[in-house]
Amino acid sequence: MATSTRPATTVEKDAFPINGTDYIEFWVGNAKQASIFYRATFGFELIGYRGPETGVRDRSSYLLRQDKIRIVLTSPLGPGGPIAEHVNKHGDGVRDLAFWVDDARAAWKTATERGARSVQEPVTFRDDHGPITTAAIATYGDTIHSLVERKDYTGLFMPGYRAVTPAFQGKPVGLKYVDHCVGNVELGKMNEWVGFYERVLGFFNLLTFDDKDISTEYSSLMSKVMSNGNGRIKFPINEPAAGKKRSQIDEYLEYYHGPGVQHIAVATDDIIRTVSELTARGVEFLQTPTEYYADLQQRVGKIDEPIDVLERLGILVDRDDEGYLLQIFTKPVEDRPTLFYEIIQRKGAKGFGKGNFKALFEAIEREQELRGNL
Repeated sequence: MATSTRPATTVEKDAFPINGTDYIEFWVGNAKQASIFYRATFGFELIGYRGPETGVRDRSSYLLRQDKIRIVLTSPLGPGGPIAEHVNKHGDGVRDLAFWVDDARAAWKTATERGARSVQEPVTFRDDHGPITTAAIATYGDTIHSLVERKDYTGLFMPGYRAVTPAFQGKPVGLKYVDHCVGNVELGKMNEWVGFYERVLGFFNLLTFDDKDISTEYSSLMSKVMSNGNGRIKFPINEPAAGKKRSQIDEYLEYYHGPGVQHIAVATDDIIRTVSELTARGVEFLQTPTEYYADLQQRVGKIDEPIDVLERLGILVDRDDEGYLLQIFTKPVEDRPTLFYEIIQRKGAKGFGKGNFKALFEAIEREQELRGNL
């Protein structure tokens, strides 16, 4: 089956309005140290904290921000409980892709009536800055979607968090917002979760890629991109496909011990500046062979960026009917070969870099071979 694009779907199709990504929460082994990593390398600022000093006895959470991106890093304070079990099984990983909604109670009711499994019924928290209502539903693996209603809240983030101003803060590198988040699921499960997002949340299948689109001599995968009506939430969902050797999806599933978030794509307005700064701070990116750039302009047409600079940094380029995009992928940011990041700059293009899939896969396979996992 060839790549297909469905007609644009209006926001009225959505099960309930979603204004965007509210935050992404990671459950990690050592949130304090992880917060320093994200400040020192990716340029986030630590702005909030919740833990024993604020009356929370089972966890510590660090709130980081860069432009419109909010991430929460949470660690357990003991060997038992769901956070410790999650970290023991998966390593550091994404627990929560939270939605910013207008009415959390109505959103939860709609989602559960449409078949979602409830993780947390709606509950309202208050402090001097007003109320916040949250609820949560399950998605693939141990990942959840919190539903966050904050229209009447004027505080930092949520009740229970206090503002912090550490001596060391990250210097922003130009990351703007979450462009999309990619999930890996088991063989045969992609369409099941595509159906979940269609049925429960009213998302639509924006793009479909099969093993002819995303493959090399050794491995392949299939992917469907799900989007909400206003396009602010985009979730590609991958599953492995048959190949001569083990694909990156198979490797992820083995080391993560189940389905989960494979990578987070974050947008920038100046990818050359952002990647140059990230590289200088120690972020490692996948390497692109020099042959990729030999006929780049013949393949993608005229672009504004100098080819020699893109080659030096390893930045990929792809074009669709509406413009072009530039993208690059980090190596896994943890010892387990699981979570990584994509840095993306869109100059009109709405796609996901189909023309770069082969180069990306080959780069990932080179890393898999070094790990002995291809």
